[in-house]
Amino acid sequence: MIVNVRIDERLIHGQVATMWTNHLKANRIMVVDNEVVKNEMEKDVLKMAKPNSVKLSILTTKGASARIKDGQYDNQKVFLIVKNPETLIELVDSGVELVEVNVGNMSAKKGSKQVAKSIGVTPENIESFNYLNEKGVKLVAQMVPNEDKSSFMKLLKEGD
Repeated sequence: MIVNVRIDERLIHGQVATMWTNHLKANRIMVVDNEVVKNEMEKDVLKMAKPNSVKLSILTTKGASARIKDGQYDNQKVFLIVKNPETLIELVDSGVELVEVNVGNMSAKKGSKQVAKSIGVTPENIESFNYLNEKGVKLVAQMVPNEDKSSFMKLLKEGD
């Protein structure tokens, strides 16, 4: 059902809309974000950015969790995208099983450290990644599908 979970602050953009969605053969993109759900303009932009052949769900963590656990998407190939690891903690804590998470674009912010070319993490993010790792979620960094995956936890430790 869930063919990939990606953290990408930009949500749906060129790389996601074309490369990732095609590579995964996804027929649904699920954006999970408690703030985006409330923002009509942002939702309209996401609807325009997605490929025409792909369905789109924009959900809160509660809504996504309920639909996933109810098996609503069991016969689909879902590409789940969130802006930050904190959203994934809410999903995991509500009983959604995440096997692997691809840490994509996280821009540098005040107080963040750069752990890869386009990944900047704050102390709160690091705490969240450690929590997800302890829960058995495999964390990888992979910007584009034809790039090799690298261990995200190893990148975090090297950045110390």
